[in-house]
Amino acid sequence: MDLTAETPARGILKVNEWGVSKMYKVVCECGNDDCTHTVDIEAEDTGVTVTIYTQTRTNFWSMNRWQHIWTLLTKGHVDFETNIHLSEQSALNYGETLKQAVYDVKTFKKPLP
Repeated sequence: MDLTAETPARGILKVNEWGVSKMYKVVCECGNDDCTHTVDIEAEDTGVTVTIYTQTRTNFWSMNRWQHIWTLLTKGHVDFETNIHLSEQSALNYGETLKQAVYDVKTFKKPLP
């Protein structure tokens, strides 16, 4: 089955648009809002940047407070991991949305003749 990107795109919600910047919410198939990613595509003087924001959680009870502090002191950071589950259609929509947003913000950033 050959899938094509949808309009409007399932799993992708445009949050806002500011000319040189577009922001989308990418929803996880599990339906839990904790997995949702926010994607910001922005045209800058140096090119286009894509920033992905997500909220991460830790199993705080897996280590005691002193183990967390020791890890922070010795490594300088604590590692977290997040994921998002997308259906084939949502993944295709995600890719196409990114492609179109990059084109849109680049075009908007171009100086007028």
